[in-house]
Amino acid sequence: MEFYNYIKSLHLIFVITWFAGLFYIVRLFVYQIEANDKPSPDKEILQKQYKIMTYRLWYIITWPSAVLATIFALLLLHLNPGFLEMPWMKVKLGFVVLLFMYHFKCHKMYTELQNDNVKYTSNFMRLWNEGATIILFAVVFLVLLKNAINWVFGVIGIVVFSILIMLGYKLYKRIREKQ
Repeated sequence: MEFYNYIKSLHLIFVITWFAGLFYIVRLFVYQIEANDKPSPDKEILQKQYKIMTYRLWYIITWPSAVLATIFALLLLHLNPGFLEMPWMKVKLGFVVLLFMYHFKCHKMYTELQNDNVKYTSNFMRLWNEGATIILFAVVFLVLLKNAINWVFGVIGIVVFSILIMLGYKLYKRIREKQ
C-alpha cells in the first residue's frame, strides 16, 4: 500500500505539472499572436523570445509531464485493475482521452506558431485556454466523488461553468476595448 501511495503521489504531481504547462502554453500563444501585430523591431524581438519560452515549456515541462503522468497512471491501473470496472473510472478515462486530444491540438498550434503560421486570433486562444480548465474540473470531481451517476450533474455544472466563462470573457473583452 505504501508503494501504491508513492506512485499515486507521483501521478498527481505530474498531472498538476502537465495542466500547468497546458494552461501556460496557450497563454504564451496569446502573447505570441499579439506580438505578430506589433511594429518592427518589437515584433521580431517578442516573437523570438516567445518561441524560446514556448519551446522550453512544451518540451521540458509539458510533454515530459504528460508522459510521466500517463506512465504512473498505467502503473496504478496495473496495481489495481479493479478500477477499470468502476463506472466513474470509465468516464474519467473518457475525459483523459479528451485531454490528450486537447494536448495534441495544442502541439499542432505550437508547431504552426513556431513556423510563423498564425491561424488563430488571440481571442480564440483565450477561449481555447478554458478547455483544459473544463477537463480539469470534470476529472477532479469524478475522482473525488467516485460516482459516475453524479457526473451527469457535473457535466451540467461544467456546461454552466463554460457559459459563465464565455460571458465573463465577453465582458472582459468589452472592458478591454473601452480602455
